[in-house]
Amino acid sequence: MAETSVKPDITRLAAFRDLSELGRKHLKQGAAIHRFPAGRTIVERGQDVSGAYFVLDGRLRVFTLMPSGKEATLYAIEPGGTCVLALNSLFNDLRYPAWVQAEVPTIVAVVPGRVYRALFESERCVQDLTVCTLSTLVFRLMAELDEVHSCTLEQRLAGFLLTRASSRGVVKLTQVEIAGQLGTTREVVARLMSRLAARGWIETGRGAVTILRHVGLAEVAQGGEM
Repeated sequence: MAETSVKPDITRLAAFRDLSELGRKHLKQGAAIHRFPAGRTIVERGQDVSGAYFVLDGRLRVFTLMPSGKEATLYAIEPGGTCVLALNSLFNDLRYPAWVQAEVPTIVAVVPGRVYRALFESERCVQDLTVCTLSTLVFRLMAELDEVHSCTLEQRLAGFLLTRASSRGVVKLTQVEIAGQLGTTREVVARLMSRLAARGWIETGRGAVTILRHVGLAEVAQGGEM
């Protein structure tokens, strides 16, 4: 990661609310905050990981590349979350195995490796956070694999739109970005979007999709006919 940084107070995150006073002091002194614009790739495969990072605002997408060259999303990191692959690389002295991109303007707090390791050795909440993050991702990836093998692309697209929509029902992603998330092509996504729009369930626009009928999409996500 490389951006202008300033000292943040990330002890406000729920993950660090049970830190000791000494732990809070070390975290405040060592952590830095980075701001990234939407679309910026902030970590690349093979890069050395300098620390553990936490999303304060926005959203990060962790992805890999398939043999065909298409992007395949592994998981997203929402506000308050951290990256398990970065933690694994940090504790096992490994290079980062994927790519990380800011989906929207994103603020990331970075805790240097030496600071995070010291906190892990002395702070119970950091130990719990690390173990929970590792175990949660295992179940999440298993669920993703099960979804890929058991659900149609139509179901996955409908479910994706429902879970990524804002309170106003808007998904601020292009069809190319959605295709990358689902591991398919823009042409396939465009065709499926057209079918959903023809039913009056969504409305497509430049760089965004608006959900008009949540019930219709929910039926598709659950295996109903489009």
